[in-house]
Amino acid sequence: MLSVRNDMEVSFMAKKILVIDDEKPIVDLISFNLKKEGHEILEAYDGEDGYNKALSEKPDLILLDVMLPKMDGFTVCRKLREKIQTPIIMITAKEEEVDKVLGLELGADDYMTKPFGIRELIARVKANLRRSDIEVQTTAATSDDEVHYGNLTINLTRYEVQKNGKEVELTLREFELLKFLAKYAGQVFSREALLEKVWGYEYYGDMRTVDVTVRRLREKIEDDSAEPNYIMTKRGVGYYFKK
Repeated sequence: MLSVRNDMEVSFMAKKILVIDDEKPIVDLISFNLKKEGHEILEAYDGEDGYNKALSEKPDLILLDVMLPKMDGFTVCRKLREKIQTPIIMITAKEEEVDKVLGLELGADDYMTKPFGIRELIARVKANLRRSDIEVQTTAATSDDEVHYGNLTINLTRYEVQKNGKEVELTLREFELLKFLAKYAGQVFSREALLEKVWGYEYYGDMRTVDVTVRRLREKIEDDSAEPNYIMTKRGVGYYFKK
């Protein structure tokens, strides 16, 4: 179950961040700059240690390199997603699109390509922490906390989605995207707009992140992801939630 606060206006608080990377100079650079932001930093230099620390230390966010000894980053991401929904930012030195897409499909919330700037790093971390720290405002009317669309039920307070009465396991990012599109049902949003509204910052990379997240979400909530009934594509424009 995900704990969240106010929809978009969340005050920044120091968090525990786990950095998993086998290159010590990069870990030192990341740690130094994030500590300056007030965060507590945990470090791991191989996949197995990183995986174990992610489960035992319960960090608020994970920075995860792809190329790791003992257990690669993709495997770490996949195994963690079976147990926790902590935001994961993949870090890769590779430019190949397939590596970025694979990380997102395995459940990563974001990715960065080496070399990256410190300002970009801090912006990504803040944005992903902000999204994971959001709580929906509770109201006296319980009907406002739960909305129904066909065979879907979206509980805004508990951040839960049910399909035909059975809970659907979504990552925080998937839920935020579904919630946002459903809130503005019928309105078409470009990929750029969704990155700004859902991911919470001006995106540095390509638009593939949105496409992959939409595909994962469709596979979970649609009866047939190839013929969706909820999240629709407006060719050449973007995506919208069908009224």
